[in-house]
Amino acid sequence: MNEETDRKRVAVVTGAGRGIGRGIAEALARDGFHVVCVSKSESSCGAAADAINGAGGQAEALAVDVSSGDEIRQACEKLLEAHECIDVLVNNAGITRDNLLFRMEEGDWNDVIHTNLSSCYSWIKYLGRPMTRKRWGRIVNVASVVGLTGNAGQANYSAAKAGMIGLTKSLAREFAARSVTVNAVAPGFIDTDMTSELDERVKEAALSTIPLKRFGHVSDIAEMAAFLCSDKASYITGQVFTVDGGMVM
Repeated sequence: MNEETDRKRVAVVTGAGRGIGRGIAEALARDGFHVVCVSKSESSCGAAADAINGAGGQAEALAVDVSSGDEIRQACEKLLEAHECIDVLVNNAGITRDNLLFRMEEGDWNDVIHTNLSSCYSWIKYLGRPMTRKRWGRIVNVASVVGLTGNAGQANYSAAKAGMIGLTKSLAREFAARSVTVNAVAPGFIDTDMTSELDERVKEAALSTIPLKRFGHVSDIAEMAAFLCSDKASYITGQVFTVDGGMVM
C-alpha cells in the first residue's frame, strides 16, 4: 500500500451488507484496508465484517440509517474518534421505490433522494475534511447508468444517481488541490438480489440493450472501485466509469 507509516488505511463502505457494497468491502480488505462495513441492518453489516475477518482481513461493522443526516454525523464522530482519519469512502448505499411519476408518492421520492444522494453529502462533509488535511484520500460514489440515461418509472432513482454524478464532478474540483480524488462508478445491470427480482421479460429486454449480452458480476464493479481507491489511480479524478457491458457508449 506504500504507506509512509505502519498505520493501515481505513475504508468506509456504505451499503456493505450485501451485493455490490459487500463485494467492494471484500475487495478493499483483500488490498490491505481496514474496512468499516456500514448498512442499516446490524446483522447484514456484521455478517460482511465477520466474513472479511474470517478470510484473514480486518473489518468492523457499523449499523447506520443513511437516510438520517444526524445518524451519519454521529457515526462519523465515532469513526474519527477511533481512527483519526478515514482514508477511503465508498458511497454505495441505495434503495429503489419505482413508479411512474404520476403514481409516485412524495414519500417515495424523498426516501430515495435522502438515502441515495443526501447521504453522500453527509458522509463526505464529515469525513472529507480529515482527508484534505492529510492530503490523501479516495472518494468513490456508486451511481448508475440511469443517472446518465434516465429510465421510465425511476424518476427518483435516476435523479438521485444523476445528482451523485454532479456531486462527484463538483467535489473533484474542490478537493483536487489537497490530493483527494473523487470519482464515480456507474453500474449497468449487475447480478444482485435487486436484479434477481426482475420479471423475466424485463431481463430479456435489458439484455437486448447490452452489447456483451450478459449481466455483469459484482466483482466487475468491486474491482473498478478498488482500483480507484488505490495509489495507482492518483491521477484520476472527476470521472464517471460506466461498467455496463457497453450499454452506454
